Amino acid sequence: MSLTLDDLDTVLNSADIGRQWNACSARLSELCQIEDGETGAVNPGDRRALFYLARAFRPDRVLEIGTHVGASTVHIAAALTNGARAHPPRLVTVDIQDVNDSPDSVWRQAGLAKSPKQMVDELNVTIEVTFVTDNSRHFFANNKETFDFIFLDGDHAAETVYEEIVSALDAINANGLIVLHDYFPGGRPLWPDGSVLSGPFTATEKLRSTGAAIKVIPLGSLPWATKRDSNLTSLAVIAK
Repeated sequence: MSLTLDDLDTVLNSADIGRQWNACSARLSELCQIEDGETGAVNPGDRRALFYLARAFRPDRVLEIGTHVGASTVHIAAALTNGARAHPPRLVTVDIQDVNDSPDSVWRQAGLAKSPKQMVDELNVTIEVTFVTDNSRHFFANNKETFDFIFLDGDHAAETVYEEIVSALDAINANGLIVLHDYFPGGRPLWPDGSVLSGPFTATEKLRSTGAAIKVIPLGSLPWATKRDSNLTSLAVIAK
């Protein structure tokens, strides 16, 4: 898919999607009572951005690598309910841990009220959601599906992210969208605390050095707050 930052800004500033967000944001906040910084979950501003992207591009099949506590999962699920479709949309979300039923699931350890599956179930949406307990390498090696939207937010080690992007490029449909979390352009901090997760940036640079025909578009600043009193986001889109 040929995309520019202007195209993505148009999506993120869409008044129509904004109205759709306003219609369901209160319910999402009720279900997803996950404070920013408490669990390592995707921050509320990034959750909203994922909703806008999934709502705008209307994917039929979505893959998420890194379910964690389900903050991004439930927001993507909510976005898939728009418009008539021949078949219910499908969301596959993969995590190395049993994110729902294990006594050691992160949501239990963090004292949250609901598991990822409970949040999705209580949305009462007509989509198919499959929770997979597996590491990304093994999942991709055995995967036979293709997807229209892939969100990568699992292990952030550079080599793992590199392998995930290579596999995602093979699994993404022609006009599909790959979204990467924790991308720090230039490997430099986005926020004053100086923190950087270098793996995703290093992985994309390695890909480009091998001649991969990809374009990485950091979303930069969102039209709403994200974290640390800013509008900055570490979300980036990978386009072929």
